[in-house]
Amino acid sequence: MLTQQQKITLLPDKDIISLYKPLILIGIFFFLFYTLLSNRHIDHQSPQYIAKSKQTIYPYQYNTNNTNDPTNINHIVIGTSSTVDLLRYRKPYIDSWWRPNVTKGYLFLDREPTKFLPWPSSSIPYRVSESTLKYKPYDKHPTKSSIRMFRVIAETFREASREEGIRWFVMTDDDTILFIDNLVDVLQKYDHRKYFYIGENAESVLSNFDNSFEMAFGGAGYAISYPLAEALSKNVDVCIKRYPTTFGSDHLMQSCVADLGVSLTHEKGFHQIDLHKDLWGFLSAHPQAPTVSLHHLEVVDPLFPCMDRIKAVNQLMKAAKVDESRLLQQTICYDNTKHWSFSIAWGYTAQIYEKIIPPSILEMPLETFVPWRKPPKQPYMFNPRWFPKNPCDIPHLFFLQSVEIINGDNQILTTYTRRTTRDLPPCSRSSPDIPNYITNIIVISPTTKYIAQGGSRRECCDILDQVENNVTTIKYRACADNQIS
Repeated sequence: MLTQQQKITLLPDKDIISLYKPLILIGIFFFLFYTLLSNRHIDHQSPQYIAKSKQTIYPYQYNTNNTNDPTNINHIVIGTSSTVDLLRYRKPYIDSWWRPNVTKGYLFLDREPTKFLPWPSSSIPYRVSESTLKYKPYDKHPTKSSIRMFRVIAETFREASREEGIRWFVMTDDDTILFIDNLVDVLQKYDHRKYFYIGENAESVLSNFDNSFEMAFGGAGYAISYPLAEALSKNVDVCIKRYPTTFGSDHLMQSCVADLGVSLTHEKGFHQIDLHKDLWGFLSAHPQAPTVSLHHLEVVDPLFPCMDRIKAVNQLMKAAKVDESRLLQQTICYDNTKHWSFSIAWGYTAQIYEKIIPPSILEMPLETFVPWRKPPKQPYMFNPRWFPKNPCDIPHLFFLQSVEIINGDNQILTTYTRRTTRDLPPCSRSSPDIPNYITNIIVISPTTKYIAQGGSRRECCDILDQVENNVTTIKYRACADNQIS
């Protein structure tokens, strides 16, 4: 008996063609349909498709025209939060650093700010935070607003995703002042296409112990790169449910960042200011790093004497607007004939000591402040100098009075005025020279930018005169090779 295959082979050629013709036609139809459909909807080689597919996988690498360009102010979005009840007191801090039509950011409020409408176009744009009622079962945080403040990263990311070129998200508090140019300089060091969480600890040991020594404190502010911000925005619900009892939004943030496998990158210029009382001793010995932020200015004495807090902030901003790169940077020089030491915190204070004190001592903050809370042992995350009783170790103190640019000479003149009459006995040295007669110190610095980062040195200075009109003049210069002050 013949098999089916044998029967087919015995058929004439025309019968075989008739048998397979429908199958061939169907195959040709589906081939043409698939080809036409593919060419019509997707050109896998077109630049538009390649760009779109890359954006889907790596949005942070393709949201700028040229990712190799240095980071600038247009690449940064700032997210902060406040309440309508506090807005009257906190908004002046934000206004001090906000630059209309230059900075990008949003202020998230707990409700519509009816009393403050119409909202000034010169102020940071505001948004009303989304409701957090659905998180109530997971809200056992000691700080009432923790969840709302934590969600600012997701809400800022959503707002900023409508813009092109965003690389960094900076989170901060409403009672924080920022120094935008220095912030840009700090972020330029890092690759925004990678996962970065940049900030700093608190100054208080107990604050870090209660939260985490690897936490960027939210008042000081912290910077989050685009890919990390995207990952956080997609996981806010997971983290809120996982950490229902953490103290504040910044600890919740650190916990979520850690769960994503990212650790803190420390930058010394972010300042939480977990301190109280007078900050001049702390700020006059600023670490050699760009000053990025100052927080908690409502719980310390005004930065300048005989001023309220907002006026004092604006006084500091006068210097910042002229030269942020040198703001609070310490410069030390000596008059060896009189055995005097000079310490300048540019744009803030000038000090004269009636003895020679080496830089390794002067760079330690003089304890004019007190701990955030009283701990059993050393309270600070830095080495302070205890405030002395010997007049030789107590400086003559001068505060910034004015700042002026001398364009023809490419120089900046800052003038510092004596704080108060010094009611102390003379220093118990044999030298008769006492700087009580000096009423003002003029500091001449260049208009060129100072780079206060790793690998750089403090600037040096020369004392030009000490007698004319009771004014001492000091001029900055680069340190000579191998020079020790």
